[in-house]
Order: sequence, then C-alpha cells, then structure tokens
Amino acid sequence: MKRRATAVWNGDIKTGGGHLTTQSTTLNKTQYSFNSRFADGVGTNPEELLAAAHAGCFTMKLDLDLSEAGYTVESLETQSVVTIDNGVITLSELTLQAKIPGISEEEFQKVAKNAEKTCPVSNAFSFEIKLTATLV
Repeated sequence: MKRRATAVWNGDIKTGGGHLTTQSTTLNKTQYSFNSRFADGVGTNPEELLAAAHAGCFTMKLDLDLSEAGYTVESLETQSVVTIDNGVITLSELTLQAKIPGISEEEFQKVAKNAEKTCPVSNAFSFEIKLTATLV
C-alpha cells in the first residue's frame, strides 16, 4: 500500500506560502506558511500533521491489540504533542485516556506500551516518544 501527498510552495521562507493536498483530499490545498509553523498563523504545519498521524496510528494499534487480547474498548482518546527545537523534531508525547471495562491497570499499561512501540508511525520516528496512559 502506498499513500501520497503533495506540497506546493511559492515565494521565500518568511513571506511565501504553500498548500498541501493528500490523496484522499481530506487536505485539499490546505495552506501552510512560516507563520503557521513557527508562530500563530492560519493553516497547518508538518509537526501538527506528524502529531495527528502519531495519535491516530497509536490509537488504532492499541484498539487492535486490546481487541486481540479479548477486551472491548469503550473509548480511547490520544493527544500527541510534537516538539521542534532549533529546527529538529525531538519528541512526540502521547497522552492517552482510555475506558476499557474489565482490564487491570497492569495489563492496560502493558498493552498500551506495546502499541506505542509497535504502531507503524512510532517505528517511522527516530526521535523520542513518551507515553502517559490513564485508565478512567
């Protein structure tokens, strides 16, 4: 399976801008710029997209792992915060809140940690990943 996206950029780094389009067109000429990446400008940015990809992938992998272990998930909510420091992406912090009837805290932490290590997006990252998982 292959997925694709296209980036178009015009102008210089500070005053120029561009747009992103994904194969599914969920992003369809979605704007991005220096300000949307490094300030509070309108549009998206690569780090926000990495955070969305990581949160989504981890959550799906965790649901799969929990289902295979015999648990029925009531809800999973994951936030990813991606840090860029001096032009280098250094960290993705996953924060999970989960409702899973019948699971022990120990089993929950074990399955969540495994999902964090084995989701495809985690494996694509070379920077640090931290997981805080809370069973509610």
